[in-house]
Amino acid sequence: MTKYVDQGKNDTRSGYGAGMTELGRTNPNVVALCADLIGSLKIQQFIDENPERFFQIGIAEANMMGIAAGLTIGGKIPFTGTFANFSTGRVYDQIRQSIAYSGKNVKICASHAGITLGEDGATHQILEDIGLMKMLPGMVVINTCDYNQTKAATLAIADYEGPVYLRFGRPKVANFTPVDQKFEIGKALLLSEGTDVTIVATGHLVWEALIACERLEAQGISAEVINIHTIKPLDAAAILKSVKKTGCIVTAEEHNYLGGLGESIAGMLGKEHPTPQEFVATNDTFGESGTPEQLMEKYGLNNKAIEKAVLKVLTRK
Repeated sequence: MTKYVDQGKNDTRSGYGAGMTELGRTNPNVVALCADLIGSLKIQQFIDENPERFFQIGIAEANMMGIAAGLTIGGKIPFTGTFANFSTGRVYDQIRQSIAYSGKNVKICASHAGITLGEDGATHQILEDIGLMKMLPGMVVINTCDYNQTKAATLAIADYEGPVYLRFGRPKVANFTPVDQKFEIGKALLLSEGTDVTIVATGHLVWEALIACERLEAQGISAEVINIHTIKPLDAAAILKSVKKTGCIVTAEEHNYLGGLGESIAGMLGKEHPTPQEFVATNDTFGESGTPEQLMEKYGLNNKAIEKAVLKVLTRK
């Protein structure tokens, strides 16, 4: 397998902040809105350099979505920022009616996604947001894996015309993708070639998939690892090419198995190429308080869980 090196752990939300800083210097139409979480979204430098292009909405997320939709009419490119739970569940009606229905050019940027929000617990964690957002017609859904990819995605979505949901997280995780990468919406990334099983992962589970790949290699199992950063539109061609070679697949995500990446892939494979599949995801449950590491272990969202799923799916080929 191709070896990937952790360049130094960093949080994906800081990748968003770095991307916003660069956009502040290069794209005069980009404006930022925040629901009282400047520090959590890492956008202070953007604000310092572009105070006239920042709007502090306060704890009024629904209002923030309406304002963002309105700003697009004047040619602005609004980036809204708050926790993933409050970026989706709390404001779903406003997103549907004011943004998605009319295809407004709003970038909904959501930090602290999944259970790795950690100690704040189930009320602030969200494991349903990918499902909510992918069901909206015309909504692009992106879930990045590390700091570098999040920065690249932030830059890329500014050039895309239409609504986008960009999901990232709080904890410091391995930073292993190229610094100078070009982010292509809807284009899967083949990280490691293999012949026995396909592992498709998104977000924080991509690095865990690479660790699992090494563990499996030591057992004589050749795993192909694909990074799906764009859940919608899904790169069906890349997945089909892989499973036609390997004959089985494991999907891995920090999300409920209902409504997530795995479900999208299962639906596509059911129509195009029925394939044995195992899911690494939460099992129709809310989260709880704990450290990110404790929660990922308890809910089976790590390299050990991926390895176990691979061993199971291989028996179904």
